[in-house]
Amino acid sequence: MGANPYQYRPQQPLPEPEWLRPSKARAAAPARLRVLAAAGVSGLVSAAVLGDGIGVNLLLCALAGTVGAAMTALGTGRRIKPWHLTFAVAALLLCLVPAVSGSGGAATLAVIAAICVGSLTLHGGTRWVGVAMGSIGLWAHFLPGLAWGFRALKDRRFPAKARVGQVVKAAGVSLLLLVVFGALFAGADSTVADLLGHLVPSVEPGETPLRFVFFVGGAVLALGAAHTAAAPRRWDRTRTSAGKERGRLEWAMPLAVMNLLFGTFVAVQLVVLIGGHGSIMRRTGMTPAAYARQGFWQLLWIAVLTLLVVALAKYWAPRSTPGDRRLVKVMLGLLCTLTLVVVGSALVRMSLYMDAFGLTRLRVNVAAVEIWLGLVFLMVLFGSVLSTRRWLPRAVVLSAALAVALFGLLRTDGLIAEQNVDRYRTSAAHLDINYLRGLSVDAVPALDRLPDDLRTCALQPIAAELANEPAPSWYAISRAEARAREILAAHPVTWDGGQACRRAGLLDGRSEYR
Repeated sequence: MGANPYQYRPQQPLPEPEWLRPSKARAAAPARLRVLAAAGVSGLVSAAVLGDGIGVNLLLCALAGTVGAAMTALGTGRRIKPWHLTFAVAALLLCLVPAVSGSGGAATLAVIAAICVGSLTLHGGTRWVGVAMGSIGLWAHFLPGLAWGFRALKDRRFPAKARVGQVVKAAGVSLLLLVVFGALFAGADSTVADLLGHLVPSVEPGETPLRFVFFVGGAVLALGAAHTAAAPRRWDRTRTSAGKERGRLEWAMPLAVMNLLFGTFVAVQLVVLIGGHGSIMRRTGMTPAAYARQGFWQLLWIAVLTLLVVALAKYWAPRSTPGDRRLVKVMLGLLCTLTLVVVGSALVRMSLYMDAFGLTRLRVNVAAVEIWLGLVFLMVLFGSVLSTRRWLPRAVVLSAALAVALFGLLRTDGLIAEQNVDRYRTSAAHLDINYLRGLSVDAVPALDRLPDDLRTCALQPIAAELANEPAPSWYAISRAEARAREILAAHPVTWDGGQACRRAGLLDGRSEYR
C-alpha cells in the first residue's frame, strides 16, 4: 500500500543560511539560582514601580536586569573589557533620561537606544556587521531565555528548593511586619502616613493584571539579557564577501570630480567668510536668514549622501598594492576633510536662521544630527582613512548613544522656550505662542517668565494636562514634571475660555503677538 497522503508529517526547520553558521552561539550553561533570583527581583521591581509612569523607576529596573546579566557573564568566564563597561554606563545613562526630561519623544528615543546599546554590550562586536546585528540581537533571546529559566527551575534539586523556601518565608514575614507596623505608625502620625504613601507603591485591585504583565515583562527582559550574556551570538564571525576591487581609473575619477566640486564650494564659502558676504546679500537681494534657509537642507543632504559615497567607495576601493591603498587614503581623506567644511557651513547657516526666527524642535533636531554627522566624518577620517584600527564601528554607535542621552538630559524643549522667551523680552521679537503651547513640561520654567496673558495662554494646555492626572510617586515622575507642578501650584493657571489667548493675539490658530 502507498503512503497515506493525509498523514501528518511534521515540517523540518529550515536550515540556517551558510553565512550565518559561523556566528552561531554555543549552548548556554544552566542558569544559576542567583541569576533566577535577579530576574525575579527585576520582575518584582517592574511590577511595583512601572504602573504609575516612567521616571527613576526605569533606571531601577535596568539596574536589576544588569546585575543578573553581569553575574551570568562572570559565571561563564567572559572577560569584562573596558568597552563593555563604557557601553553599559551609556545604556544606564540613557535610562536616566525619563527621570530628568518630561518630553515623551526624548524618553522614547532614549529607551530604544538603551536597549540597542545594552544588546551590543552583551553580544560584543568590532566589525560593522557585528555592531549592527549585535545592537538588535537581544530580541532573539527573550523566548530562549524564558525557556532557559524554566529548565533551570525544573532541574533544581531539593537543597536549592529549600533555599528558595527560606527566602520566601523571610520575605513573607518581612512584608507582614512592614504592613502591620507601617499601618500603626501611619495611624499615629499623619506626616508619617503621607511619607509612607509616597514611598511605598500603591496597588489597586483593578491594577493586578497590569502589574502581572509588568512582572512578566521585567523577568523576561532580565532572563533574555542573562541568556545573551551566557550564549551570545558572535556576529563578528558572520561571513561577508569583500567588494569587487575596481581599477584605479574607474574608482578614482568619480571621487576626483567630487573633490573638485567640494573644493569649489569650500573656496566660495571662504570668500563669503572673508568679506564677500555683504556683496552677495546685496547682489541677490536676500537677507542672511533667507540665505541660511535656502542652503541648509541641501547641505544636510550633501553630508548624508557623502557618508554613503564614502562607504561604497571603501567597499570597492583598489587595495592590491601599497600605492592603491595610499590612493584610497588620500582621496577619501580629502573628501572627508572637505565634507567637514560643508558641515560647518551648514551649521553656520542654521545658526543665522535660529537667530532670526528662534528655535524649534525641528531646527534643534536637525542641527544636532548635523553636529553628529560632523563627528562621524571626523572619526571616519582618523579611523578608516588615516589608521587601520577597528574601533570605528563601536565609536560611531557610542557617539550616537551619548548624543541621544545628552539630547534628553539637556531638555531641549526647555532650551527652545528659554531662547524664544529671551528673544521676545530683550528685542521684542516675534513670539509664536501657538507653537510654544505644544511643548512639554520641560518648557514650564521658561514660559513662566512671560507677561500675564502670554503666560496664561502658553501654560494652559500643560496646566490642564497635569490637573487631569494625580501627581505620580517620586519614582515615576521626571524632575521636569515635578518642577512644573511646583511652579503651577505656586502660580496657578486656570482655563478662561480662551480670553487670555485672544488678548495675546492668538487668532484662528495663529500667533499675531509681536
